[in-house]
Amino acid sequence: MNKRRTTIKDLAVELNTTPSTVSRALRQDPAISKEMRERVQSLAKLMNYRVNRIASNLRNGKSKTIGVIVPHINRDFFSNVISGIEDVSYDKKYNVIICQTHDDYAKEVQYVKTLVSSNADGILASIGLRTKNIEHFNSAMKLGIPVIFFDRVSKKSPSINIVNDDFKGAYIAVSHLIEMGYRRIAHFAGPDYLNVYRDRKNGYIKALEDHGITPDPELVVYNDLKVSGGRSSTQMLLKMATPPDAIFSASDYSALGALLHLKEQGIKIPKEMGIVGYSNEKFTELTAPSLTSIDQHGYEMGQYSAKLFFEEMDKKNNDFLPRTITLTPKLIIRESSSLKNT
Repeated sequence: MNKRRTTIKDLAVELNTTPSTVSRALRQDPAISKEMRERVQSLAKLMNYRVNRIASNLRNGKSKTIGVIVPHINRDFFSNVISGIEDVSYDKKYNVIICQTHDDYAKEVQYVKTLVSSNADGILASIGLRTKNIEHFNSAMKLGIPVIFFDRVSKKSPSINIVNDDFKGAYIAVSHLIEMGYRRIAHFAGPDYLNVYRDRKNGYIKALEDHGITPDPELVVYNDLKVSGGRSSTQMLLKMATPPDAIFSASDYSALGALLHLKEQGIKIPKEMGIVGYSNEKFTELTAPSLTSIDQHGYEMGQYSAKLFFEEMDKKNNDFLPRTITLTPKLIIRESSSLKNT
């Protein structure tokens, strides 16, 4: 059986006409006679002809494709961002290619190259945990491909950035713990070279200072922000001469690690130790006790990212305007941070 795809040239040979005539007839061009249009449509149906959308889009100068690069698909925040991007893109009849880096720098670089070679019309990306050099993204922009960063962004690139106010998110999280009666608050931090973790740490410090608490550098613990990192960091904190009475984590996953280890040690949450995470992952309302967290509005961030991309695509002068859009996070209060004395 011949499984070769039927082409416009095949139709033209059967009808003894030119591929150009067939192409115009398929588009219902009125310059082509009604009889020829009907003959072409009939034969196309008989021979199972399907429009090659990729070739058609490329002839129009666009691939109708957006590349989305995320560190982890299985995180609720990133899956919500992707959902927002897809919903907007679907309405615009654009396809979305999703690339997952697992915070691997080499993968991130390769995915950018792949999207460029695939003629993606744009790239929406959240950079990886180990990404310090963003030249691969700058190279894509030099080729005329718009790059929009969301959540984890780079100030070293002339791009559009969609971010949460992570400083404010951390500030309201730590202020909440202080208002609940906690005073010696530890922080699980990510790398300072990434905007989200640097801002969360600075918000943590500022909240302490504004409430008359002197920040203790020993209570800032850097880890990989995974469950295992939360476990090991909590174990270390409990060995201090004066352990903390609360933990603010830059990630729900390391907060979960802290919660699990504390429960294993018989430490009561929130009476003996308060916990607040960041991202409002779905599991945070299912743990026992449920976990207080900061909601980052992932779906809305995805929508903003896609809408801004299409706004740029609609510009006639191709003048890509670098700018930063900031969303306000929201504190979701649950059981893990309620007043110690209750």
